[in-house]
Amino acid sequence: MTQTASSPPSTPIIQLDSVRKTFILPDGGRFDAVQPISLEIARGDVFGLVGKSGAGKSTLLRLINLLERPDAGRVTVAGRELTVLGRRALREARQNIGMIFQQFNLLQNATVYENVAFPLRIHGRHSRAEIDARVRECLELVGLSDKLQSYPARLSGGQKQRVAIARALAPHPEVLLCDEPTSALDSETTRSLLQTLRDINEKLGVTIVIVTHELPVVDQLCDHAAVLEQGRFIEQFAIEDISAERTSVLGRELADLVRERRRRAELAAGSESSSVISFPKASNA
Repeated sequence: MTQTASSPPSTPIIQLDSVRKTFILPDGGRFDAVQPISLEIARGDVFGLVGKSGAGKSTLLRLINLLERPDAGRVTVAGRELTVLGRRALREARQNIGMIFQQFNLLQNATVYENVAFPLRIHGRHSRAEIDARVRECLELVGLSDKLQSYPARLSGGQKQRVAIARALAPHPEVLLCDEPTSALDSETTRSLLQTLRDINEKLGVTIVIVTHELPVVDQLCDHAAVLEQGRFIEQFAIEDISAERTSVLGRELADLVRERRRRAELAAGSESSSVISFPKASNA
Protein backbone atom coordinates (compact mmCIF):
# COMPACT_ATOMS: atom_id res chain seq x y z
CA MET A 1 0.00 0.00 0.00
CA THR A 2 1.34 3.46 -0.90
CA GLN A 3 2.17 5.70 2.04
CA THR A 4 1.05 9.27 1.29
CA ALA A 5 2.16 12.37 3.19
CA SER A 6 -0.17 15.33 2.90
CA SER A 7 1.45 18.47 1.52
CA PRO A 8 1.32 22.07 2.69
CA PRO A 9 -1.24 24.08 0.70
CA SER A 10 1.07 25.60 -1.91
CA THR A 11 2.32 24.89 -5.42
CA PRO A 12 4.51 21.77 -5.20
CA ILE A 13 7.95 22.01 -6.74
CA ILE A 14 8.78 18.39 -5.83
CA GLN A 15 6.35 15.53 -6.44
CA LEU A 16 7.05 11.89 -5.71
CA ASP A 17 4.38 9.49 -6.89
CA SER A 18 4.55 5.98 -5.41
CA VAL A 19 8.34 5.80 -5.61
CA ARG A 20 9.97 2.60 -4.41
CA LYS A 21 13.57 1.42 -4.06
CA THR A 22 14.86 -2.06 -3.20
CA PHE A 23 18.50 -3.12 -2.93
CA ILE A 24 19.79 -6.66 -3.47
CA LEU A 25 22.06 -7.71 -0.61
CA PRO A 26 25.34 -9.66 -1.03
CA ASP A 27 23.65 -12.79 0.30
CA GLY A 28 20.93 -12.50 -2.33
CA GLY A 29 18.35 -11.08 0.05
CA ARG A 30 16.33 -7.92 -0.57
CA PHE A 31 16.29 -4.69 1.42
CA ASP A 32 13.29 -2.43 0.85
CA ALA A 33 14.96 0.93 1.51
CA VAL A 34 11.94 2.95 0.39
CA GLN A 35 8.45 1.49 0.37
CA PRO A 36 5.99 3.05 -2.11
CA ILE A 37 5.91 6.69 -1.01
CA SER A 38 4.11 9.76 -2.39
CA LEU A 39 5.10 13.24 -1.32
CA GLU A 40 4.63 16.85 -2.38
CA ILE A 41 6.94 19.65 -1.23
CA ALA A 42 5.83 23.23 -1.73
CA ARG A 43 7.94 25.77 -3.59
CA GLY A 44 10.04 27.77 -1.12
CA ASP A 45 9.59 25.25 1.71
CA VAL A 46 12.34 23.97 4.01
CA PHE A 47 11.48 20.32 4.46
CA GLY A 48 13.15 17.87 6.85
CA LEU A 49 13.37 14.10 6.41
CA VAL A 50 14.03 12.59 9.82
CA GLY A 51 14.34 9.10 11.18
CA LYS A 52 16.74 6.64 12.73
CA SER A 53 19.67 5.11 10.88
CA GLY A 54 18.45 2.84 8.10
CA ALA A 55 15.01 4.45 7.92
CA GLY A 56 15.45 5.30 4.23
CA LYS A 57 16.03 9.07 4.54
CA SER A 58 19.12 9.39 2.35
CA THR A 59 17.80 6.97 -0.25
CA LEU A 60 14.58 8.96 -0.51
CA LEU A 61 16.57 12.19 -0.88
CA ARG A 62 18.69 10.68 -3.65
CA LEU A 63 15.55 9.57 -5.48
CA ILE A 64 14.61 13.25 -5.89
CA ASN A 65 17.50 13.93 -8.28
CA LEU A 66 17.76 10.32 -9.49
CA LEU A 67 21.17 9.67 -7.98
CA GLU A 68 19.21 6.56 -7.08
CA ARG A 69 16.73 5.59 -9.76
CA PRO A 70 13.42 4.32 -8.33
CA ASP A 71 12.32 0.80 -9.16
CA ALA A 72 8.82 2.16 -9.62
CA GLY A 73 6.99 5.47 -9.43
CA ARG A 74 7.49 8.96 -10.82
CA VAL A 75 9.69 11.88 -9.76
CA THR A 76 8.76 15.40 -10.90
CA VAL A 77 10.81 18.50 -10.05
CA ALA A 78 9.82 22.00 -11.17
CA GLY A 79 7.30 20.56 -13.59
CA ARG A 80 9.71 18.10 -15.30
CA GLU A 81 9.20 14.38 -14.84
CA LEU A 82 12.78 13.22 -14.30
CA THR A 83 12.00 9.51 -14.47
CA VAL A 84 11.22 9.68 -18.21
CA LEU A 85 14.20 11.81 -19.28
CA GLY A 86 17.15 10.52 -21.25
CA ARG A 87 20.71 10.87 -19.96
CA ARG A 88 21.42 14.25 -21.55
CA ALA A 89 18.08 15.80 -20.58
CA LEU A 90 18.45 14.49 -17.03
CA ARG A 91 21.92 16.02 -16.79
CA GLU A 92 20.44 19.39 -17.77
CA ALA A 93 17.52 19.02 -15.35
CA ARG A 94 19.91 18.33 -12.49
CA GLN A 95 21.37 21.83 -12.95
CA ASN A 96 18.17 22.95 -11.23
CA ILE A 97 18.84 20.69 -8.22
CA GLY A 98 21.83 21.45 -6.00
CA MET A 99 23.24 18.72 -3.75
CA ILE A 100 25.19 19.04 -0.49
CA PHE A 101 26.81 15.95 0.98
CA GLN A 102 27.85 14.99 4.50
CA GLN A 103 31.56 14.79 3.60
CA PHE A 104 31.60 17.96 1.45
CA ASN A 105 32.87 16.15 -1.72
CA LEU A 106 35.19 19.01 -2.68
CA LEU A 107 37.98 18.74 -5.25
CA GLN A 108 41.02 18.63 -2.98
CA ASN A 109 43.53 19.83 -5.60
CA ALA A 110 41.39 22.76 -6.67
CA THR A 111 41.02 26.14 -5.00
CA VAL A 112 37.78 27.35 -3.45
CA TYR A 113 37.22 29.46 -6.57
CA GLU A 114 37.76 26.47 -8.87
CA ASN A 115 35.45 24.26 -6.79
CA VAL A 116 32.57 26.73 -7.05
CA ALA A 117 33.24 27.36 -10.74
CA PHE A 118 33.31 23.63 -11.59
CA PRO A 119 29.57 23.07 -12.25
CA LEU A 120 29.47 26.17 -14.45
CA ARG A 121 32.49 25.16 -16.51
CA ILE A 122 31.52 21.57 -17.25
CA HIS A 123 28.45 22.65 -19.21
CA GLY A 124 30.32 25.25 -21.25
CA ARG A 125 27.43 27.68 -21.51
CA HIS A 126 28.99 30.52 -19.53
CA SER A 127 31.67 33.04 -20.40
CA ARG A 128 34.70 33.51 -18.20
CA ALA A 129 33.31 36.84 -16.97
CA GLU A 130 29.94 35.26 -16.11
CA ILE A 131 31.63 32.45 -14.18
CA ASP A 132 33.84 34.88 -12.28
CA ALA A 133 30.88 37.06 -11.29
CA ARG A 134 28.77 34.09 -10.18
CA VAL A 135 31.56 32.46 -8.17
CA ARG A 136 32.22 35.70 -6.29
CA GLU A 137 28.50 36.25 -5.73
CA CYS A 138 28.03 32.76 -4.26
CA LEU A 139 31.10 32.98 -2.01
CA GLU A 140 29.94 36.34 -0.71
CA LEU A 141 26.55 34.81 0.04
CA VAL A 142 28.15 32.16 2.28
CA GLY A 143 30.68 34.54 3.82
CA LEU A 144 33.85 33.21 2.17
CA SER A 145 34.88 36.04 -0.16
CA ASP A 146 38.32 36.06 1.46
CA LYS A 147 38.97 32.35 0.69
CA LEU A 148 38.94 32.46 -3.13
CA GLN A 149 42.44 31.05 -3.58
CA SER A 150 42.50 28.76 -0.53
CA TYR A 151 42.55 24.97 -0.86
CA PRO A 152 40.12 22.69 1.03
CA ALA A 153 42.92 21.30 3.22
CA ARG A 154 43.36 24.78 4.73
CA LEU A 155 39.69 25.17 5.62
CA SER A 156 37.70 24.21 8.71
CA GLY A 157 34.80 21.77 8.44
CA GLY A 158 32.29 24.59 8.50
CA GLN A 159 34.14 26.48 5.78
CA LYS A 160 34.30 23.37 3.60
CA GLN A 161 30.56 22.93 3.91
CA ARG A 162 30.03 26.58 2.98
CA VAL A 163 32.12 26.05 -0.15
CA ALA A 164 29.94 23.05 -0.94
CA ILE A 165 26.83 25.23 -0.53
CA ALA A 166 28.30 27.93 -2.78
CA ARG A 167 29.13 25.30 -5.42
CA ALA A 168 25.60 23.88 -5.25
CA LEU A 169 24.13 27.37 -5.68
CA ALA A 170 26.34 28.36 -8.61
CA PRO A 171 23.99 27.09 -11.39
CA HIS A 172 21.00 28.99 -9.88
CA PRO A 173 19.08 25.89 -8.69
CA GLU A 174 15.50 26.08 -7.47
CA VAL A 175 15.99 23.08 -5.17
CA LEU A 176 18.79 22.32 -2.71
CA LEU A 177 19.11 18.77 -1.35
CA CYS A 178 21.16 18.38 1.85
CA ASP A 179 22.27 14.95 3.07
CA GLU A 180 23.29 15.19 6.76
CA PRO A 181 25.20 18.46 6.11
CA THR A 182 25.90 19.18 9.80
CA SER A 183 26.78 15.73 11.13
CA ALA A 184 30.55 16.39 10.96
CA LEU A 185 30.30 19.86 12.55
CA ASP A 186 30.32 21.12 16.13
CA SER A 187 27.23 22.79 17.60
CA GLU A 188 28.36 26.39 17.12
CA THR A 189 29.36 25.79 13.49
CA THR A 190 26.09 23.95 12.94
CA ARG A 191 24.05 26.94 14.16
CA SER A 192 25.96 29.26 11.85
CA LEU A 193 25.54 26.95 8.87
CA LEU A 194 21.82 26.54 9.49
CA GLN A 195 21.44 30.32 9.56
CA THR A 196 23.22 30.48 6.20
CA LEU A 197 20.78 27.94 4.76
CA ARG A 198 17.83 29.85 6.20
CA ASP A 199 19.16 33.09 4.65
CA ILE A 200 19.49 31.36 1.28
CA ASN A 201 15.91 30.12 1.51
CA GLU A 202 14.57 33.54 2.45
CA LYS A 203 16.66 35.66 0.07
CA LEU A 204 16.68 33.41 -2.98
CA GLY A 205 13.49 31.42 -2.49
CA VAL A 206 15.38 28.15 -2.90
CA THR A 207 13.43 25.10 -1.74
CA ILE A 208 15.52 23.06 0.72
CA VAL A 209 15.13 19.38 1.57
CA ILE A 210 17.39 18.23 4.39
CA VAL A 211 18.06 14.75 5.74
CA THR A 212 19.16 14.64 9.36
CA HIS A 213 18.91 12.55 12.49
CA GLU A 214 19.49 15.66 14.65
CA LEU A 215 16.15 17.02 15.82
CA PRO A 216 17.57 20.45 16.83
CA VAL A 217 18.55 20.92 13.17
CA VAL A 218 14.94 20.36 12.13
CA ASP A 219 13.68 22.70 14.85
CA GLN A 220 16.05 25.50 13.89
CA LEU A 221 15.73 25.27 10.11
CA CYS A 222 12.66 23.48 8.81
CA ASP A 223 9.10 24.57 8.08
CA HIS A 224 7.77 21.02 7.66
CA ALA A 225 9.09 17.54 8.36
CA ALA A 226 8.28 13.91 7.69
CA VAL A 227 9.29 11.03 9.95
CA LEU A 228 10.40 7.83 8.21
CA GLU A 229 10.64 4.37 9.67
CA GLN A 230 11.63 1.27 7.69
CA GLY A 231 11.17 3.10 4.41
CA ARG A 232 7.68 4.36 5.23
CA PHE A 233 6.19 7.66 6.33
CA ILE A 234 4.99 7.57 9.92
CA GLU A 235 3.74 11.13 9.96
CA GLN A 236 4.22 14.60 8.50
CA PHE A 237 3.65 17.95 10.18
CA ALA A 238 4.37 21.66 10.25
CA ILE A 239 7.16 22.29 12.75
CA GLU A 240 5.39 25.14 14.55
CA ASP A 241 2.10 23.23 14.88
CA ILE A 242 2.71 21.76 18.33
CA SER A 243 -1.02 21.52 19.08
CA ALA A 244 -1.41 18.62 16.64
CA GLU A 245 -1.07 15.13 18.08
CA ARG A 246 2.28 13.57 17.17
CA THR A 247 2.08 9.84 16.64
CA SER A 248 5.82 9.05 16.54
CA VAL A 249 8.45 9.29 19.26
CA LEU A 250 10.57 11.59 17.09
CA GLY A 251 7.54 13.78 16.38
CA ARG A 252 6.81 14.17 20.09
CA GLU A 253 10.46 14.91 20.89
CA LEU A 254 10.52 17.55 18.17
CA ALA A 255 7.34 19.15 19.53
CA ASP A 256 9.03 19.33 22.96
CA LEU A 257 11.99 21.13 21.37
CA VAL A 258 9.67 23.68 19.77
CA ARG A 259 7.90 24.28 23.10
CA GLU A 260 11.21 24.77 24.88
CA ARG A 261 12.44 27.18 22.20
CA ARG A 262 9.25 29.22 22.55
CA ARG A 263 9.54 29.22 26.33
CA ARG A 264 13.12 30.52 26.18
CA ALA A 265 12.12 33.20 23.69
CA GLU A 266 9.28 34.35 25.93
CA LEU A 267 11.58 34.47 28.95
CA ALA A 268 14.17 36.44 26.99
CA ALA A 269 11.52 38.89 25.79
CA GLY A 270 10.24 39.32 29.35
CA SER A 271 13.76 39.88 30.63
CA GLU A 272 14.43 42.57 28.04
CA SER A 273 11.20 44.42 28.80
CA SER A 274 11.82 44.35 32.57
CA SER A 275 15.31 45.82 32.11
CA VAL A 276 13.93 49.00 30.51
CA ILE A 277 14.08 51.86 33.03
CA SER A 278 11.07 54.20 33.02
CA PHE A 279 11.53 57.74 34.31
CA PRO A 280 8.56 59.65 35.71
CA LYS A 281 7.42 62.69 33.78
CA ALA A 282 8.71 65.97 35.11
CA SER A 283 6.23 67.92 37.17
CA ASN A 284 5.17 71.40 36.00
CA ALA A 285 4.78 72.52 39.62
